[in-house]
Amino acid sequence: MSTAPLFAVVDDDAAMREALAELLEVFDFDCRTYEGSESFWADHAPGRFAGLITDLNLVGESGLQLQQRLRLLDPALPVIIITAQSDPATRARVMASGPMACLTKPIDAQALRRHLDDALVRHATSRDAE
Repeated sequence: MSTAPLFAVVDDDAAMREALAELLEVFDFDCRTYEGSESFWADHAPGRFAGLITDLNLVGESGLQLQQRLRLLDPALPVIIITAQSDPATRARVMASGPMACLTKPIDAQALRRHLDDALVRHATSRDAE
């Protein structure tokens, strides 16, 4: 059984899911991927994941809607939202909803790594507080 931190990736683009999963593997993290929020919610349990990476635009429940539900059901879970939209208004709208980061595609691997490391610190801090 692996002791590597487990992250969830929710993206309806199979190629992006696979690329993110491979990148997390390079970073020595475990990863579960989901094609949408429905499959994520079917597998979710509070405290299970060290963090979540989700696309902003998903089929069905959007990444923002997913993040907002998580604030109620699993408020300690760090969320990173990714998007192809690079305009400042979209970024401001996303960040106002409360994720720890909003990254624009193509994803800068080192920036993602920094945010994942921050997510691990937040996750550990929230577990210590319980």
